[in-house]
Amino acid sequence: MRERPCTLALAQKRAISCRRCPRLVRWRERVAREKVKRFADQEYWGRPVPGFGDPQARVLLVGLAPAAHGGNRTGRMFTGDESGNWLFRALHRAGFADRPDSLHRRDGLTLTDCYVTATLRCAPPLNKPLPLEIRRCRPHLLGEILLLSDVRVVVGLGRIGFENALNAYRFLGRIDYKRKPRFGHAAVYRFGNLTFIASFHPSQQNTFTGRLTEKMLDGVFRRVREVLA
Repeated sequence: MRERPCTLALAQKRAISCRRCPRLVRWRERVAREKVKRFADQEYWGRPVPGFGDPQARVLLVGLAPAAHGGNRTGRMFTGDESGNWLFRALHRAGFADRPDSLHRRDGLTLTDCYVTATLRCAPPLNKPLPLEIRRCRPHLLGEILLLSDVRVVVGLGRIGFENALNAYRFLGRIDYKRKPRFGHAAVYRFGNLTFIASFHPSQQNTFTGRLTEKMLDGVFRRVREVLA
């Protein structure tokens, strides 16, 4: 991995300039050019999307990747699509966000005690990253983890987010296990002073079908509060 960035701002700047994955670069830029009809009048971000939040956060959320017409359009993780609407309503109800909606990267939203990031910084075609792309992007997540030294709870949003958060912390020597923790909604695993909590991803595939409800998502953040208390 690269040397440790000295600040989160520098880590975010490095992420935004990344062009390591040719397939993802082509896709994100194509989406930004072609757009979709409902956003045809908007300028797309079309670059890697950095993590964001409180530098002193005790809670780290790790998802899959920016959405093609969500984060890839707005320039902020979980912003501009239904997944983000669900997540930020839940964060607001739990007291981690100062408002229940996230519209774009300059809307003034503030997170307290929480930092949001993802396994990938670029939107992958069909939301399916290649293993090589995950490996190439991992240094960005590792750099954030090194700088977020106050984290006590890691929430993995979806199987990929959960498993890659585990992999990153294990790579850095922060946790260890003989048998890999199994993903399951609201599953909790403790490693010394770190707690990992799994959650179904707030994707439309889960929320529209009722696999994930607002009550279930609120339950995850209630558990986060209990750990922090």
